[in-house]
Amino acid sequence: MFVFHEKLAEIAFGYGIRLTDLQGSGAMNALHWQTPAGTISPVHDHPEEQFGYILKGSFEVTIGNETQLLRAGDCYFIPANVPHRFRMMEDSIAIDVFSPRRPVPEPMGE
Repeated sequence: MFVFHEKLAEIAFGYGIRLTDLQGSGAMNALHWQTPAGTISPVHDHPEEQFGYILKGSFEVTIGNETQLLRAGDCYFIPANVPHRFRMMEDSIAIDVFSPRRPVPEPMGE
């Protein structure tokens, strides 16, 4: 029922991205991302719904055909199976919540 960030392992995801799996219940999970400026995720989709909240920095989010620049305090909702991508404008930290539970992604290359 409680998760302490300092007790969780950080994953070097690649391209300077650091990821921490904050765990979750059987129906959902949350990931903590620290992502450097200039990082661009490829367009992708997945069967899970996704909610994200930006804690620090700013990034451009494209969901379907709509693109917005989001800053700390902003959030986004991505429906299941909708293509999306992220472009970090500055070093950023965000929390993503997935439902149903999304497997923790495998680290990618540098």
